[in-house]
Amino acid sequence: MSGEPTNKDKVISKRIDRFFLGLERAYDFVKRFFKEVWFPPYEFKEVIRQCYQIGYNSLPLISLTGFIVGVVFTNQSRPSLSEFGATSWLPALISIAVVRAMGPLVTALIAAGKVGSSIGAEIGSMKVTEQIDAMEVSATNPFKFLVVTRVLASTFMIPILVLYTDFVALLGAFVNVHFNELVSLSTFFVQVFDAISFLDITSSMLKSLVFGFTIGIVGCYKGYNSTKGTEGVGKAANSAVVMAMFLIFIEELLSLQVTNFFRQL
Repeated sequence: MSGEPTNKDKVISKRIDRFFLGLERAYDFVKRFFKEVWFPPYEFKEVIRQCYQIGYNSLPLISLTGFIVGVVFTNQSRPSLSEFGATSWLPALISIAVVRAMGPLVTALIAAGKVGSSIGAEIGSMKVTEQIDAMEVSATNPFKFLVVTRVLASTFMIPILVLYTDFVALLGAFVNVHFNELVSLSTFFVQVFDAISFLDITSSMLKSLVFGFTIGIVGCYKGYNSTKGTEGVGKAANSAVVMAMFLIFIEELLSLQVTNFFRQL
């Protein structure tokens, strides 16, 4: 039984029924995660290994991208501010943009492409080669060892990577501002921290936690439910990236509305 609706038992149409069945499976998958995460055994070594894989191995790409984002955004913002003689506002503008939106979003999108595809392909290959079935036979809980550890690692590491991306992006912005306006490092970062508030940092970290959970759970879900051999592994990796990015943009929009609501209080 594949769980796919046939022409005889379809309710609305085959495509719509498949969509709602997919939502049901995804809901059951997330619900199972929240059940499994609280009970032993706790795979601490695997969580630490996954944190290393997700965090440390992403640093080169995150560093380069964050620095370029800071330099490019500063260059793009300078002409608009210079028309009003307000180039001195560049550090404040850059800090607000990076901390509130660009840092978390850029980090999450890069992680969705690098980490999400890796998780989807790794678990998908284990699924189609029946390694997951072998773990169940050997009295190992594959869901806890494969899914829970990776979701926890991505949820923990993405906020840390976001802080690092913010710092690198601001460093790139400082280099650009220093060579054009001759602003000192201390002056630049004083203006940066004067422009951001506790709510900006808190909302950024909470948003990053949600992004990390989304990347981990989507990658694991796609890999855990992959089929059709090696072709299914490729589809699992690809769909994990696409779905994670799509959900990240939706979560970014929702978090913006929530944050704006609290700012108005």
